[in-house]
Amino acid sequence: MLLLRSIILLTRLIPFIIMLEQFLQYLQYEKRYSQHTVISYRTDLCQFSEYLYTQYEISDLSQTTHLMVRSWFVSLIEHKISARTVNRKKTTLKTYFKFLRKQGILSENPMTKVITAKTSKRLPTFVEEDKMLEMLDHPIVKSKDEFTLVRDHLVLEMFYATGIRLSELVNLKEPDVNLYNSTIKVLGKRNKERIIPFTNHLKILIEQYLKIKHREIEINKDDNHFFVTATGKKVYQKLIYRVVNYYLSTVTTKDKKSPHVLRHTFATHMLNHGADLNSIKELLGHANLAATQIYTHNTIEKLKTVYKQSHPKA
Repeated sequence: MLLLRSIILLTRLIPFIIMLEQFLQYLQYEKRYSQHTVISYRTDLCQFSEYLYTQYEISDLSQTTHLMVRSWFVSLIEHKISARTVNRKKTTLKTYFKFLRKQGILSENPMTKVITAKTSKRLPTFVEEDKMLEMLDHPIVKSKDEFTLVRDHLVLEMFYATGIRLSELVNLKEPDVNLYNSTIKVLGKRNKERIIPFTNHLKILIEQYLKIKHREIEINKDDNHFFVTATGKKVYQKLIYRVVNYYLSTVTTKDKKSPHVLRHTFATHMLNHGADLNSIKELLGHANLAATQIYTHNTIEKLKTVYKQSHPKA
């Protein structure tokens, strides 16, 4: 009986699965969304599809009403899912139903009647300048292997000097690093390229790393990834995350110790030292200025400190 029910369910879901794959290909190849985003969209839609079938015995998402969507969001909030995550799932459904309208499957997008959940404004976590310099100039190392030490140090310096994302660093290739011009070419979200300059200090570290890498590591001639493991393979995100987490833990007690914290730190320190928002936006690869404006919070706090120290009535 259970097997029969599973077969019936799978049969009913075939149209959804086919349309889902078409939608995901649209995101990947036409909209050029990152693999991480595509996976998130797939997860959200599968969760929503399962909810519809369980609660309403509906296997065709084109039959969705705004009341069904609201019901799902309420159930998510009741299960302690954050408003930020709920809003992300709302974006997924909104994009999917817009795609169905484009395909002529829907005449109306049910998401137009769904209100966005209120979210608290999260300020970016960053590391203070003195602690960053302490970590970079006097690191508490955990490895005696020269290649690993030099690579991990360069990873930290490159995050802080360029503000690149974790995925961008992992996928960086040797030809992308131009030592003559002191720039790196980064392939960001939606395959958008940008050029980021770097300091002479970072250039010296890069030259040192490449020298040791080419001397000691055996690498497949067809593999030109910039950062590699001790066995010559491309580094992976969890490895880089562990490296950053370890070194940040030696100088800060903040809960977040991820590569993205170094990206926030790069932007915050640049802003504090006089860089304008538009320049930081281009360096970070943000699509719009609104995403960059979150970094102004620290500048305001710095101004308050200067004000209190300098104003006679403060």
